[in-house]
Amino acid sequence: MSIQNALTVDVEDYFQVSAFAESIKQKDWDNHPLRVENNTHKLLDMFDESQQKATFFVLGWVAERQKDLVLEIAKRGHEVACHGYSHQLIYNQTPEVFREETVRAKSILEDIIQQPVRGYRAASYSITEKSTWALDILAESGFVYDSSIFPVRHDRYGMPDTPEHPYKLETPLGHSIIEFPLSTAKIINYRLPIAGGGYFRLYPYWLSKMGLKQINRQQKPFIFYLHPWEVDPEQPKIDASWFSRFRHYNNLDKCESRLKNLLSDFQFGTSWDVLNSLGLVEESSKV
Repeated sequence: MSIQNALTVDVEDYFQVSAFAESIKQKDWDNHPLRVENNTHKLLDMFDESQQKATFFVLGWVAERQKDLVLEIAKRGHEVACHGYSHQLIYNQTPEVFREETVRAKSILEDIIQQPVRGYRAASYSITEKSTWALDILAESGFVYDSSIFPVRHDRYGMPDTPEHPYKLETPLGHSIIEFPLSTAKIINYRLPIAGGGYFRLYPYWLSKMGLKQINRQQKPFIFYLHPWEVDPEQPKIDASWFSRFRHYNNLDKCESRLKNLLSDFQFGTSWDVLNSLGLVEESSKV
């Protein structure tokens, strides 16, 4: 029996990524052409064709401007989850600002789809040792699960000593929330980030497939992520540092074909369905 894995999309546009935060300020976002609608529709069509379901972590800023897109995601049977409002790194925010933005984004999405939004993912996985206080705010705001902790070492994110597979987490103030950490593969004693995004574009496909299969061989599900702009090699080019440009533009022209291979090679569902199948979701949260 094949393992069902979680397929996730972080719904943000090309000019909103953290790598370009120094080049494009939030106040200028409305000056850039939106490409997120067409690119998300491309992913929706691919998922329909492969008969796979996904969780779409939608940025509140995008949802305000693309309500029909959010409705279309839900209409096609996918899970709508929250990616915050402004795609700011949490550890650069105050708890007060984070709470306001998180509640605002959750409310926007729930007003659109008229269903509870249970899942959250931070911009650039920015729940780290410096911002674990955010987990209490998520629990207090009614989220059942989080998918923001990447158990690796990285210059922008990561909590390398945390569990590799889904688990119930106790927050600093004693609340409970389910964590669906981003997936890693073991290479000797090294945790290789294998969950998708820039890693999926950087590695040859055989390496991604090998690492993801390693997780399924342990009878564990993995979680995979990507962004709508990653299937859009024709997007406008942003003037930024060479490293930021490399991270963002590397192998954009190969991502769509690799994604089609991935959808053929693995079985996927929503994050919520995977967590439910693992028995981590309490009956009171299923309503």
